[in-house]
Amino acid sequence: MRTPSLRTLMAGCLAALLGSCAGQKAPPPSTDIDEVGFRDDVRVLASDDFEGRRPGTPGEEKTIAFLTAQFRKLGLKPGNGESFVQQVPLVEIRAEDDAALTIAGHGAVRPLHYGKEMVIWTKRAVAQSLLEQSELVFVGYGVVAPEYEWNDYANLDVHGKTVLILDSDPGYGSKDPKVFKGDAMSAYGRWNYKFEEAARQGAAGVLLIHDSAAAGYGWNVVANSWSGPQLERAAADDNAGRAAIEGWVSGEAGRALFSQAALDYDALCAAAARRGFRAVDMGVKVDARIRNSIRRFNSANVVAVLPGGSRKHDYILYTAHWDHLGRGPGGAIFHGAVDNASGVAGLLMLAQSFSRTKPPPDRSIAFIAFTGEESGLLGSEFYVENPLFPLRRTVGVLNLDGLHIGGRTRDVMVYGFGNSELEEYVRGAALLQGRVLSPEANPEQGLYYRSDQFSFAEHGVPALYVKAGIDDSARGPAWGRTQLDDYRAHRYRQPSDGYSEDWDVWGAVEDLTLYYSIGDRLARNRRFPRWYPNSEFSANHGSDRDAADE
Repeated sequence: MRTPSLRTLMAGCLAALLGSCAGQKAPPPSTDIDEVGFRDDVRVLASDDFEGRRPGTPGEEKTIAFLTAQFRKLGLKPGNGESFVQQVPLVEIRAEDDAALTIAGHGAVRPLHYGKEMVIWTKRAVAQSLLEQSELVFVGYGVVAPEYEWNDYANLDVHGKTVLILDSDPGYGSKDPKVFKGDAMSAYGRWNYKFEEAARQGAAGVLLIHDSAAAGYGWNVVANSWSGPQLERAAADDNAGRAAIEGWVSGEAGRALFSQAALDYDALCAAAARRGFRAVDMGVKVDARIRNSIRRFNSANVVAVLPGGSRKHDYILYTAHWDHLGRGPGGAIFHGAVDNASGVAGLLMLAQSFSRTKPPPDRSIAFIAFTGEESGLLGSEFYVENPLFPLRRTVGVLNLDGLHIGGRTRDVMVYGFGNSELEEYVRGAALLQGRVLSPEANPEQGLYYRSDQFSFAEHGVPALYVKAGIDDSARGPAWGRTQLDDYRAHRYRQPSDGYSEDWDVWGAVEDLTLYYSIGDRLARNRRFPRWYPNSEFSANHGSDRDAADE
């Protein structure tokens, strides 16, 4: 009998091995967060081709096409009937280069330089907007807050006048924990609230004094964000109810206005933070002029859904805003890699992980990329007023904005800490990662009110905004704080916020893993998380939501 050769034996073994493998099923795709996919998506969204993703530009068209294709490839269903798109009507109001603001009185006429000392605009969709000899009144923080027994407009008629307002709120100004929320900013510290309240009071003009410490960024960010074309939601009355002129003045220019009016800036700021403050007529008058070009268009929220099983009519929402600032003066591209290509890439990675989850979640999971966040939460505001999934059946919202680019951290930072039971889900998921919860590092900046989760909170839906804290696992909290401050100073809302291949993204991956765990637990639960009784949003939910989990 002929002995088989070594080559024949090896071939037979290989055939047997392959035959055995062919009879086995391939392992299911991993639900782990895809670090390579995350990098790839940030790289695309923050590329020059997307031109800074400004609404109403070719950059938006490319962004919407990219997101729609990615959701479709993952097998998700359109969130708006047969479409992945929810149209959001916007109006772009572009001020011409000759915008002017002049303060006259006490023997001086002071023109403020556009971009360097002030930026002004109007939210009215009109060809021209004016202030002529409008009296300037200092109204402190410009707040009407009955629950705090506070009214900066008490016994004051500001019709036809221009109000000058401090940044943040009286709690920040006083540093007294018994005043508003103390050093932590309240909803009354939001700049948009101040513009809206002044308009409700009848003011013709509204000027806010920028405070870099309160805002967490310098004047350059204000100039980048508020110069050039401004976006607003389209309205039947062309936003006629807004003030004729709105704007910011720099901290230095604001202080100079008090000097011109022969008023003590520091003393009046201190007085404005105390109960019983009364507005002060500054004895100067404001002239302002803006000529506008108007463009109306539809922007888009992009919405995809993974239908649930036994509780498919309950919805968990993962959200992120896709927009950024586009191109600046001279054509510089504001890439918005961290803010917020990182959040959108994270949204896509979470969608991929849930699309691979077996068995599928009981509750439906929706993924929404909003437009117009950079212009005042326009897309999310439109959504909550025109929800594609009932708000009463929306279990909770998990928002992604500016993911942590850096290594793993020992802590998870909760913005708007102490608001809802969703934080218990965060605590449990963080514990499994060996991490602890921490309040936000700069509560005076009020970041919870400056991203899309706030739109949902205002309408009664518990909403989370969390990400890695500053206690870096390898280098400690001092190093983490330095990195956060450096980003705020040198890249936030600046052309330098670009993607780099040397990014350490493992902190972001760990945070996305945390968000996946929270959503997966919510999706296999019956309960609806509630606001804590002492939350400022606790009065916003109705009994229909309370009964939804019964």
